Amino acid sequence: MEILPAIDLVGGKAVRLFQGDYAQMTVYSDDPLSVAKDFEACGASSIHLVDLEGAKNGGTPNIGVIRRIARETALRVEVGGGIRSDEAVERMLDAGAARAILGTAAVTDPDFLARMVTSHGERIAVSADIRDGMVAIRGWTQRSALTCDELMRRLQETGVQTVICTDISRDGAMRGTNRALYRQLASAYPMRFIASGGVSSLEDVAALREAGLWGAIIGKAYYTGAIDLRRAIEVAT
Repeated sequence: MEILPAIDLVGGKAVRLFQGDYAQMTVYSDDPLSVAKDFEACGASSIHLVDLEGAKNGGTPNIGVIRRIARETALRVEVGGGIRSDEAVERMLDAGAARAILGTAAVTDPDFLARMVTSHGERIAVSADIRDGMVAIRGWTQRSALTCDELMRRLQETGVQTVICTDISRDGAMRGTNRALYRQLASAYPMRFIASGGVSSLEDVAALREAGLWGAIIGKAYYTGAIDLRRAIEVAT
């Protein structure tokens, strides 16, 4: 299983939100590139980046930082947040991202998602952000009309290969990940699932690996020291 340490970006800084609340934001570093290099030094081969400003308002305001991380490290970069147009996808891929993650657009514009999957194949992933069984959009600020399973069936039919699934209620809460949700998804759908939200112990990492998850994102637990990234990578492999 792949471990993807995460950097959330606001104003060119590495931050974390609590359960997607922009009013509860902690700045962890003014230098995201340095954080990414620390991930690399710990043995990570991939990184998960989210442009939180883009997720909320659209656009790619932090693309400069994303480009530097892609170019100045050997990390495989997957990036999401505000990617809602052909041009935004192209900008992220041209900046060096291995995968562009569609969130809101994957839910609100199925034709756009299908076109991007046809054009870019496995370089397109989808972020499925779940709150109380329903899919959230626009930086988790709005609730869609789709259930988790309805979205998964649509993604499978479209040919999406990689899904980053976040249980919003667990995000940043440091109370463990939703193991039952991820076991159910991994067993029900033939896609590569990356667990996000609440991965806060080595036991979580081991449980997700045993459940057949393709990857796990580690965010706040790294920044607070709750998880040693080197050990997490060892447990995952």
